[in-house]
Amino acid sequence: MTRIFFATDLHGSEKCFLKFLNASKFYKTDILIMGGDITGKLMIPIVEQANGSFEAKYADAKRTARSTDELHALEKEIRFEGFYPYLTKPDEMEELQNDEHKVEVIFKKLMLDNVQRWVDLAEQRLKGSGVSVYITGGNDDLPEITPILQSSDYVVDPEEKVVSLDSKHQMLSTGWSNPTPWRTPRECSEEELRAKIDEMASQVKDFKNCIFNLHVPPIDSGIDTAPKLDQNLKPVVEGGEIAVAPAGSSAVRTAIEKHKPLLALHGHIHESKGFVNLGRTLCINPGSEYGEGILRGVIVELADGKVKNYLLTQG
Repeated sequence: MTRIFFATDLHGSEKCFLKFLNASKFYKTDILIMGGDITGKLMIPIVEQANGSFEAKYADAKRTARSTDELHALEKEIRFEGFYPYLTKPDEMEELQNDEHKVEVIFKKLMLDNVQRWVDLAEQRLKGSGVSVYITGGNDDLPEITPILQSSDYVVDPEEKVVSLDSKHQMLSTGWSNPTPWRTPRECSEEELRAKIDEMASQVKDFKNCIFNLHVPPIDSGIDTAPKLDQNLKPVVEGGEIAVAPAGSSAVRTAIEKHKPLLALHGHIHESKGFVNLGRTLCINPGSEYGEGILRGVIVELADGKVKNYLLTQG
């Protein structure tokens, strides 16, 4: 029996990442797989005041820290929300408000430093435990995270590779997506995505025991349903309700229907958790509620060329 825990789309939430690291012990799994979109989207300046206190503004509220312990607690709170704390002073804060390029440089450094912190945490907590950890980027993640993930001798970045999870099961992975309205860092045409998957598929020995770890769900599968957006990226309202439409990938669906893997693990569409069978392939999207600090995931048990059990989780 091979027992896997899969989660995805943490978007910088350290609270969810710590839960992910603890999942192997809590759910008694041998393998942890993180399916992409691991980095956050915003830095939060913490400004040192003249009286020695520190102030930060986010989520429409002001936070004040009046001691070192309170400052550390504030930084932890910000990381748990999926943001990156940045200690600064009033004069630099004024400069940042007028220098978008400097903001981008600082944000990128904070993001990469945090990815390194997460890799270090995974090594500290799980190395030597017998648990395998696989983490790949998603379409929202900059390519610069790849060298950090690949620098570890414990955490494995399976991006665009075929890896052996055990003696029977192989896994191919990519965090790349078909085009999105947001023009994210890892997007490509459906044709290019199909070529990436086919190149990996050519290295698979046994599709009956293969896992497709593809960030984007297959198109029109029911686990790829997202709100329709207008040209201003605002939800479209029809009949008094937010209209929805499939947002998955035709290349992913074609690859699954062609190769018929045992299992396909997806994310990308946070609000479309669920599972569906495409032929013999069980396709799962556990969804994401990282903004609430809730880790959504799925436990999957594999044996004898079959998915013996699976359970969507949250906590």
